[in-house]
Amino acid sequence: MNWGAFDLNLLIVFDAVMEERNVTRAGGRIGLSQPAVSHALSRLRYLVKDELFVRTPDGMVPTPRAEQLAVPLRRALSDMQLALEPETFVPEQTTRRFVVALYNYAAVVLAPSIVKTVRSTAPGIRLDLRPSGTSDIPALLDRGELDFAIGTFAEVGERFARATVFEDSFVVAMRQGLPAGRHALTAEALAELAHLEISSSGEDAGFVDEWLGQRGLARNIILRAPLLSAAAILSSSDMVAVLSRRLAETFAGTHGLSLGKLPFASPTIQIGMLWHRRFDDQPAHLWLREQVRKATES
Repeated sequence: MNWGAFDLNLLIVFDAVMEERNVTRAGGRIGLSQPAVSHALSRLRYLVKDELFVRTPDGMVPTPRAEQLAVPLRRALSDMQLALEPETFVPEQTTRRFVVALYNYAAVVLAPSIVKTVRSTAPGIRLDLRPSGTSDIPALLDRGELDFAIGTFAEVGERFARATVFEDSFVVAMRQGLPAGRHALTAEALAELAHLEISSSGEDAGFVDEWLGQRGLARNIILRAPLLSAAAILSSSDMVAVLSRRLAETFAGTHGLSLGKLPFASPTIQIGMLWHRRFDDQPAHLWLREQVRKATES
């Protein structure tokens, strides 16, 4: 292959299609029309002697060769972007795109304030906030597909950096007027209530079961449901749920829930940011991490 004549823009197109799995969306992301993206793919297919992507009802599915190319090319493009960015970052002038993964708690509690804080200073920035769900966050950070993630994280490798943005405790959330909310909860009262257990990651209330179990009691769990449906379920039923405080307060504001104290000292959870160390001192990255910290204080 004649590298002197190779068009590096083809790699940008490849990376966009690899991530979006859709030619039209890929074009919108990098500012090209659908025909232009298709033409670039045709050129790249000829150069690497592989189909690269196969069109299916579920989108553009990468071939094994494309999967093999994806990681090193994404890393190379990320390194090129870092190398070519100016040493100083001017948020008022930037049009940079940031990709941030959020687990459910952060999506509900933090996303609105993060967007407001960022947009107030840097209106040209493009934020791509994605649910973390069951994603392999370390792998996405390694490949440069994420700038950072916000959530609760176990021990991570030395190639990653982590910073706590705030801590939270737990409360018992229920609809207003539920008799259980009129008095301080005892262990027996907490166990007898009808409980909604959150099936989404990041809201594990297993500590309640452990505390009750030490007293020969157990929660009466009658429903498991995703976090994003919890507020609507609680507001229209006699169920209660043990939720982190900031999340419960958000739901109280949107669905008129009442919040009660646990009959024991609540443990705390740490919500933090996780990023790859190659971004430690990158000006734009430093700026956005600082905006997240500001947003958590608002």
